[in-house]
Amino acid sequence: MKNILIINGHQQYRSSEGKLNNTLMENMVRVLRPHHNVNTTVIQNGYNIEEEQKKFYWADVVIYQTPIYWFSVPGLLKTYMDEVYAYGTFFTGSDQYGEGGLLTDKKYMLSTTWNAPSSAFESKDQFFEGEGLDNVLSHLHRIHKFLGMKPLTSFSCYDVVKNPNIDHYIANLEQHIMEVFTDEYVAQ
Repeated sequence: MKNILIINGHQQYRSSEGKLNNTLMENMVRVLRPHHNVNTTVIQNGYNIEEEQKKFYWADVVIYQTPIYWFSVPGLLKTYMDEVYAYGTFFTGSDQYGEGGLLTDKKYMLSTTWNAPSSAFESKDQFFEGEGLDNVLSHLHRIHKFLGMKPLTSFSCYDVVKNPNIDHYIANLEQHIMEVFTDEYVAQ
C-alpha cells in the first residue's frame, strides 16, 4: 500500500468551472483508495504551506490533476509550487546545478486536460510539431527532476472544450492508473 497525494491544480475563471478536473480527481480517488492511502489538495480551496509540505513527505507518489492554460499550469498552481517547494525543505544547493533535490524517494504523475486535440501533438505539420505530450510539458518534468522526483507515465485528456467525452476520459484514466500503478507496485 502506497501513500498517494492528488493535487487538483484547477483555477476557476468565468469560462472554466473545473468540473472535469474535479471529476477526474474524484475518479482517481475512487480507483486508488481501495488499495492505497490517498490524500488530496484542491488548491483553489486554499492551503497551508506547512501542511502541504508534510503531505509531500508523507506521499510516495504525487499526482497532479490540472488543466493546461496557455501551455502551462494555472497561476494558482504555479503560486502553490513557489510557496510549497521551499529551499531546505524540498531542495538544497549542490555542486552540480539541479542535483540538490531532497525528494529522491518520491514519484509523480502529470494528468492534464487540454483544449487542444490530440492530433496537434502527433505530426510535424501540426501546432506542436510532433513533439509529443511529455516534450511539451518538459518544463513541468524539469521542476520535479530539480526536486529529485522520478516521473510516472503522464496522462492527458484532449479537446475537452469543443468535443468533451467525459465517459471516455474517465475510462481511459482508470485504465491508465491501473496500468501505471500495477506495473509500479508489482516491480517492487
